[in-house]
Amino acid sequence: MRSDYLKSVTKQFEYYKLLGEKTFAQLPDEKLFWQYNEESNSIATIVKHLSGNMLSRWTDFLTTDGEKEWRNRDGEFDGDISTREQMMALWDRGWTVFLDTLRSLGDEDLSQIIYIRNQGHTVTEAINRQLAHYPYHIGQIVFIGKMAADSWTSLSIPRGNSQNYNADKFAQPKHKAHFTDEFIKDKK
Repeated sequence: MRSDYLKSVTKQFEYYKLLGEKTFAQLPDEKLFWQYNEESNSIATIVKHLSGNMLSRWTDFLTTDGEKEWRNRDGEFDGDISTREQMMALWDRGWTVFLDTLRSLGDEDLSQIIYIRNQGHTVTEAINRQLAHYPYHIGQIVFIGKMAADSWTSLSIPRGNSQNYNADKFAQPKHKAHFTDEFIKDKK
């Protein structure tokens, strides 16, 4: 029997990717580079870090250490991205490498040991590590977006709409579904 873990976790990551993209879409270009103060990161800087992490961790995932020699993690926090196009190229490159690698895995890979900075992880542990890391930063992106936006459209259930949303859900028969299905299908 095959598990649903890889399918489920892939949907989770796709959902968080979508939240980032829906945030970017609500902001004018200059707001992607806005910082609350000198110690905080802009959305573009967070994107650069996420991309650097994804490229390092998921390139040759099963065969090389996840902290590549060519990665410049400190440089990921330099505010040197100046256009939406540069930011989106980094975003797309990181997510492509990550999701392509994730989709290439099978259940038989989940117990294999991979290394990040010489520390062994099962593939499941490595995926879970990123399932905590990437949504953490996507949450930062959404929060900064809400602070920087001139107006904001909710990315989930809008305020004051919980009762209607729940009534609609409970009006449907019980069924097996991933909670992200309705959000991801809207994008396709």
